[in-house]
Amino acid sequence: MAKPKPTGDQTLIKKINTAIVLDSVMKEGPLSRAQISERTGLNKATVSSLVLDLMDAHLVDEIGQGVSNGGRKPVMLLFNAQAGHAIGIDLGVNYIRGVLTDLLGNVVEEREWTMKRPDMASGLKQLENCIQKLVELEPSSKYGIVGIGIGVPGIVDDKGAILFAPNLAWDRVELQRLIEERFGVPVTIDNEANAGAQGEQKYGAGRGIPHQIYVSVGIGIGTGIILNKDLYKGASGFSGELGHLSIQYDGKPCRCGNRGCWELYASENALVENAEELGLEGELDSLIAAAEANDSRAIELFRSIGEYLGVGIANIVNVFNPDVVIIGNRMSRASRWLECAVQESVDRRTLSYHRERMRILFAELQDRSAVRGAAYYAISTFLRKVRNVE
Repeated sequence: MAKPKPTGDQTLIKKINTAIVLDSVMKEGPLSRAQISERTGLNKATVSSLVLDLMDAHLVDEIGQGVSNGGRKPVMLLFNAQAGHAIGIDLGVNYIRGVLTDLLGNVVEEREWTMKRPDMASGLKQLENCIQKLVELEPSSKYGIVGIGIGVPGIVDDKGAILFAPNLAWDRVELQRLIEERFGVPVTIDNEANAGAQGEQKYGAGRGIPHQIYVSVGIGIGTGIILNKDLYKGASGFSGELGHLSIQYDGKPCRCGNRGCWELYASENALVENAEELGLEGELDSLIAAAEANDSRAIELFRSIGEYLGVGIANIVNVFNPDVVIIGNRMSRASRWLECAVQESVDRRTLSYHRERMRILFAELQDRSAVRGAAYYAISTFLRKVRNVE
């Protein structure tokens, strides 16, 4: 008699249990089969069967014997982070930063290129060249490049198209489709600040914090909102454009069509514009060098930017009541001269109950939060698929 096929319920249960075993090894490995059974509540026979499947899929390796508690020494298991690699891209207004990571998000290779011509046709060509370089750097592995994640400074729809990127001057670009067609792997496109929020939550200052707002301060300002450990994207997926909060009624006109937008007063662009008015060399790194040399004009300039940053952050705190606000991207390099001004400005403008336990942090990954978060998108998409190993 033919062996009956597993029912849909049995198949689903096996997929769920496979995911449980894989997650256990990824988060707590090295573990023995007995330890996995103890931690997950699955019986030893089930664990052994699922581990065999995961080993056949090259996702779990036996790495030798562990310490015995009186009987036979257990064989220890570890997640094979080198089974494949992911590419993360931070597409800036004047730069492209890329990383090649293993399946745990550890950086294997990192490159940065100047965006020489940000117009759409030239920019796309530069982006493809950067990705190709990282593809060529990938060590040989079972799954190769499992996916590409890209953070962009603009509004992205659920199909991975850039709808509007005012600082990049890109409009209606089907970026996900174009990159998937070019490289033949899954591609995830998201707003750069959302990617930065994910990067800090998974690998940086936001680890283990349920409610956090990531403020990306570069040429413009964007925010990534994480509520109860999940990225909040809004009804249409476009949340986080808090750089376009109006902080000055009838203020400077913005390319978004609004006036008095926060990013016009507190971004790297604002810093450079104000520096030029003071006769200072208008680049972030040179201004940091001037502040390090105790140039009072540079120090006061950073303080002014910090005060404006605090204005927007106070609005965020009063609305979302987060555990932390994390300031990231390029401006985080100047944390030494921004921190006090930001904190003082926030203290003056927030409700006391909101700021009582709230902390302001600077990104642990500094200006690499978005590129690490973009790689995480690619990794998580791949792992969702392999958790269904049978």
